[in-house]
Amino acid sequence: MPVEILMPALDPSMSEARLVKWLKVEGDPVSIGEPIVEIETDKAVVEIEAEVKGTFGKALVKEGCDVAVNAVIGLILTEGEEIKYLNSSASAVQVKAVPPPFNYEAADTVETTILPPRKSARDDGNRIFVSPLARRLAARSGLDLSKISGSGPNGRIIKCDIERVLAIKDDKSTAMPQRNIEPRSDDFAYLPIYQAVRNSSLRSTIARRLTESSQFIPHYFLSIDCELDKSLEMRKELNSACSIDDKLSLNDIIVRAAAIALQKVPDVNVAWTEEAILHFAQVDISVAVAIKGGLITPVIRNAGGKGLAQISREVKNLAAKATEGKLLPEEYKGGTFTISNLGMFGIKSFTSIINPPQGAILSIGAGEQRPVVKDGKLGIANVMSVTLAADHRCIDGAVGAEFLGVFKSLIEMPVAMLL
Repeated sequence: MPVEILMPALDPSMSEARLVKWLKVEGDPVSIGEPIVEIETDKAVVEIEAEVKGTFGKALVKEGCDVAVNAVIGLILTEGEEIKYLNSSASAVQVKAVPPPFNYEAADTVETTILPPRKSARDDGNRIFVSPLARRLAARSGLDLSKISGSGPNGRIIKCDIERVLAIKDDKSTAMPQRNIEPRSDDFAYLPIYQAVRNSSLRSTIARRLTESSQFIPHYFLSIDCELDKSLEMRKELNSACSIDDKLSLNDIIVRAAAIALQKVPDVNVAWTEEAILHFAQVDISVAVAIKGGLITPVIRNAGGKGLAQISREVKNLAAKATEGKLLPEEYKGGTFTISNLGMFGIKSFTSIINPPQGAILSIGAGEQRPVVKDGKLGIANVMSVTLAADHRCIDGAVGAEFLGVFKSLIEMPVAMLL
């Protein structure tokens, strides 16, 4: 019998993933450990390897479809089995093992160029324009389509319109404020022609998590200026003895300083739960990396126990994998503190939204020459502004201020990182 290829669960919280691309076509030989399919989780595109040797028999799920974990997505023929076997008996295996997933692309796609929609999903007062998926969801939930405004092309009712109505019903039943506010069709009535780009799993996850963070975490913000001259001088001296591949960046020094500051002020290296405040025994720093389609935060594990050279190598390696979309869940999940650096874009200062379930995030601005007063005399120094966003439920303001004070002292006297 053919060997089933299952949609894997790469982490315990994963319920589904998107099948991005098949790397094999029918009849291709398959070796153990050879990549056969690419799947997209909420943060990365991962290659799935074959567990048996044989011949790629059939793809049961089309590229671009979202599939539940452990669902059968394809078949591999083992030695002695032929492709024609699938054409006769394997079709029954396909139907029984996994009904083909609903094609969201076909049901709810919008044209590349879309005309502003009408305010109603009706054409003559009787017919209702609705996608097949939306019609099925409405029937399953007992919704009256005539009372729903469509936000699709020409006022067509699509999946998100049904989900919006269901969300409102759920919110009313639980007496909670509405979390998702979908645009009404009226909002699009006078807009110019636009292109609708389907949200990736990454973008949807970012939107959901940051909305929850801004709504339910009581943020407060503390800013401080740090002089960089001694850190820049130390970096220059260390890089003079390094190869091009091993050269340090200012961000590497910032990560090291933050890790040591978290060890000295452990009450910032925490997370809030309704039952208790979690105090982490290890400093795992998430470093925000901008990639195509969103933002991802690879984690430097035990950053407080690593030197600058090791931190630099890990940051480079993880950033490269993030850009290629090759990070595994264990490489971007589980950080205890986040650093977001926009200094390279010339941003002087900014505030960030906390990355739950963490308790704080540090925003790094650009270093620039500014006038400073030292010993009563006016001088020039390289200065950067940093801002700490903290969860007031688990980190008091005085604790956040203490952390920034320690961080500032390390940046301004980097030799202290050796102590």
